[in-house]
Amino acid sequence: MLKLIKQRWLDQPLDNRFESIRFSMAIVISLIVTLVLVLLVSNEPLFALQQLFLGPLASIRKFGNVIESMIPLTFLGLSVAIMFSARQFNLGSSGALFLGGTVTAVVVLTLPLPGFVLSVVAILLGAFTGGLVTLIPAFIKLRFGASELVSSLMMNFIALNLGFFIILNYYRDPQAGSLASFEFPSSSLLVQLIPGTRIHTGLLLLFIMIVLIYLFIQKTKWGYALRMTGFNKSFATYSGISTGAVILYSQFLGGILAGMAGSVEMLGMYDRFRWQAMPTYAFDGVIVAVLAKNKPQYIPLAAFVLSYIRIGADTMSVNSDVSFQVIAIIQGLIIIMIAANAFLAKYRQRLVVQEAITND
Repeated sequence: MLKLIKQRWLDQPLDNRFESIRFSMAIVISLIVTLVLVLLVSNEPLFALQQLFLGPLASIRKFGNVIESMIPLTFLGLSVAIMFSARQFNLGSSGALFLGGTVTAVVVLTLPLPGFVLSVVAILLGAFTGGLVTLIPAFIKLRFGASELVSSLMMNFIALNLGFFIILNYYRDPQAGSLASFEFPSSSLLVQLIPGTRIHTGLLLLFIMIVLIYLFIQKTKWGYALRMTGFNKSFATYSGISTGAVILYSQFLGGILAGMAGSVEMLGMYDRFRWQAMPTYAFDGVIVAVLAKNKPQYIPLAAFVLSYIRIGADTMSVNSDVSFQVIAIIQGLIIIMIAANAFLAKYRQRLVVQEAITND
């Protein structure tokens, strides 16, 4: 059995083996540092560590919280990964998520459609709206040469205030006592999958999107053009690839995924529009994409790790004497180590040499 596992491991491409080792080592080293920190600041370190590492497994509800948080993180990670793969630093996913959720709320409160059809239409329109939010900075970059980083950040503020304007002036429930819309029709809400949790059918849609995005990037000519543009834009242009079109559709697709994240979150986790500020999930999508090295197949794992650590940290901060800020140190260490190209670089060189000797 061990020989079979070892052989399958050796059959993997070198880059995949190295990235798996580096990802694991980054997490292990970060957790060792966390252990030392907890020992220094806590009067009950063993209990605190138990809450951090095992707290999310204490009940179905808590583990459900991990999956619930993982869903939008994965959508946003896919969104950022598509744009980053084309070397486009569009950070408009926050605005795309927020306005996508807003449009979804408007659709379910306005259109007189049957429940399932209403949900599908609302998610599609929310996704399309998200695509428009990120497409605008891409167009401005091509037409006027403006940095998509700056213009996308400004689009976030436009999307935020536009969404609040719509809800406040047309859909706010005066009986709610806070910024909240009228209640959504119960038939438009996403179906709960596991009793005792809020895990919803958005998880199934997420799995479909992971497969589709992977196939798009790895198996289609548009995905090849996207990857070549990100690798070397000048070479891609010389090869006949329309890099302008790549810039447009990469950012549009990224926005669609971010808008879909907002739609799924709105119908899966809320019974009315309740957002009081811009959700932080979008910027977390950057973290997930960095952890996964922009590879769609690894993004669910990165999102799960980030979500699990956060739920564990929340449990630890509530039940022990360790503050939630410790988790920020863990996240920072993991991201720095995985993002640093020099981390375990010598080990990678040894793997290359060993593989070359074996092949000879």
